[in-house]
Amino acid sequence: MRFELITIFQEFFAGPLEHGIVRRAREAGLITVQVQDLREFTKDRHRTVDDRPFGGGEGMVMKPEPLFLAVEALLGRGVGDATKAGVRGSNTAIVLLSAAGKRFTQETARRYAGLDRIIFICGRYEGVDERVAEYLATEEISVGDFVLSGGELAAMLVVDAVTRLLPGALGNEASSQNESFRAGGPRPGGPQYIASLPIGSRSDDGNVPLDYPHYTRPAEFRGWAVPEVLIGGNHAEVAKWRAAAALEKTRRNRPDLLLRG
Repeated sequence: MRFELITIFQEFFAGPLEHGIVRRAREAGLITVQVQDLREFTKDRHRTVDDRPFGGGEGMVMKPEPLFLAVEALLGRGVGDATKAGVRGSNTAIVLLSAAGKRFTQETARRYAGLDRIIFICGRYEGVDERVAEYLATEEISVGDFVLSGGELAAMLVVDAVTRLLPGALGNEASSQNESFRAGGPRPGGPQYIASLPIGSRSDDGNVPLDYPHYTRPAEFRGWAVPEVLIGGNHAEVAKWRAAAALEKTRRNRPDLLLRG
């Protein structure tokens, strides 16, 4: 998998790329990451990447030309113009990180994990010229219903989420199969988990609830004890408890994931 990040703050990625699963995946050759300085594709001595918005308004808007040139340099070909569209690679995504984009989900991460290459456009300032979203990016993605100062942090969230789904990225492949938002949902204890869920508890997209609560040693901490069923050794009872606990946690924290009515 090849990740390419277009940004005006290259130094932002120095830390996130050097830790955890992403670092190990890079060292193992599972992923390659290139951070591209957008200012290299400007044509004035001030290396300007933004300008005032047409129609007035607050803030500055990122110019389209440097972003188009940067993406085309990475692709090694043009992406066309208003008279003729360029050829796009079917296994490459050009992702604009934007608060106005479609929400990034685990299903999006799974789809991205099947690609060969993702180019990220990290926006800044008040926004990015809409022609980038319409004619350059293949997708406009938001990581949540909030506004960040720029797309760099959002891009790293996506890189991390996708990397951990690649074969060989995790030490234990079951880790990505038994967690929140997995395909079909978390399955604590195996198939009996699904069978034990109340009818109507699945989410609108077909997934079952969030991951179940986890505990570790000590069995008692400051008077708070681990649920007895988890240390009793009865795996069937553990599976039943995890099913109920996962559903209760979903109702408490993310009721929107459950069917209503």
